[in-house]
Amino acid sequence: MLISDELKEKFEAAKRVCVLTGAGISAESGVPTFRGGGNVAVWKGMPFDQISSVRMVRENLAEVWEWFDYRRGFLKDCQPNAAHFALAEWQNKFDDFTLVTQNIDGLHAAAGSRDVIELHGNINRAYCTCCERRFDIRGAIPHTPENCDECFAPLRPDVVLFGEMLPIGAFEKAEKKARSCDLFFIVGTSALVYPAAGLAELAKYSGASLVEVNPEETPMSGFCDETIRGKAGEVLPLF
Repeated sequence: MLISDELKEKFEAAKRVCVLTGAGISAESGVPTFRGGGNVAVWKGMPFDQISSVRMVRENLAEVWEWFDYRRGFLKDCQPNAAHFALAEWQNKFDDFTLVTQNIDGLHAAAGSRDVIELHGNINRAYCTCCERRFDIRGAIPHTPENCDECFAPLRPDVVLFGEMLPIGAFEKAEKKARSCDLFFIVGTSALVYPAAGLAELAKYSGASLVEVNPEETPMSGFCDETIRGKAGEVLPLF
């Protein structure tokens, strides 16, 4: 793989950098996506968009927890890879660095990244269905506690489910950073799912150079100023 001299110069000169990561970067750590296509059943005969829906939280929260505890069981042995560690180093290189992720696995924080904007939440947290207090449930499989210790209402996974909005303030903060950055990287994602896709568009239309890092061509490739074909764990440490 080859990083152009022009991109290297832009990278060295940049003051404000924003990075959006997706499932591809975590797949290099062995994280399964679990997302079934079409009518593929992924859990007890239910498709992904049914078991991972806000409707299921209302109708069968125990089943939702069983599904997410199952997923967390797969994640417990997954570790950050070279791409996660490279991005953690980038935060100390630039005057203004923003890391936005669509992933819920917490691997960026595990690699040392600070203030990660988690657009879709974090599978290792729970929050109260009444008072919305957050709980760290890392390592607790099955999850504990099951109820809030203040208001005693049931807890639910702190992730964005089908039928829900993004966390309040998360996209707005990412949007602000995308509008003001010099360089915007799309790493391991086609960035076609909105509203995340809008961040790349905002960045480019606001004057930033748009760079894609992905082993395969995506529908976003033609929109980018530069594309680097390769795995994130092999490409990002080269900067």
